[in-house]
Amino acid sequence: MKVAVSSNEKKLDAQLDPRFGRCAYFLVVNADDMSFEAFKNQSAAQGGGAGIQAAQFLASQGVDAVITGNCGPNAVQTLSAAGIELFGGQTGTVREVVERFKKGNLRPTSEATVDSHFGMNAQAEVSRGGGMGGGRGLGRGMGGGRGTGRGMGSSGRGPSKKMGGSSQFSGQELEALKHQADSLNKKMKEVIYK
Repeated sequence: MKVAVSSNEKKLDAQLDPRFGRCAYFLVVNADDMSFEAFKNQSAAQGGGAGIQAAQFLASQGVDAVITGNCGPNAVQTLSAAGIELFGGQTGTVREVVERFKKGNLRPTSEATVDSHFGMNAQAEVSRGGGMGGGRGLGRGMGGGRGTGRGMGSSGRGPSKKMGGSSQFSGQELEALKHQADSLNKKMKEVIYK
């Protein structure tokens, strides 16, 4: 059985990297004999969708299970769709977590442990000094006139026109924006009902 572990380094005695989509490496371990391959996580530097791309890469490697610390909703959904079991909330070395897995001491999960874009937000807060901006300004002003002039999304210009015959956002970008909006709505309700 092939088990992928998010790792800080390219060795079995490395610490598990708690970030799934933005970990430094994935160690794909053969649980039977502990042989492994180390892969640099090419999606770690992505602006968005790192968890989805990491999950797709691991699916292409024929991985049966993933062991990590934190995993966002988009990555969880992608792993689930690929039939890959997720074991989140783990700590220790790669060797230790694989041994716990082999002994049956880990429980699979189908729930995200963090909000979408968690790793990206943490990096942004560090670089900005920890502000409370909440992601304002990411909408790119593309309301396209779909509102009534009173709500979000209204540009007041009338119907939108497609550029070059294709939509302005990819499906992945739209999904990321939906999750961001859901997260902001939850936070807004928490503030209002406190």
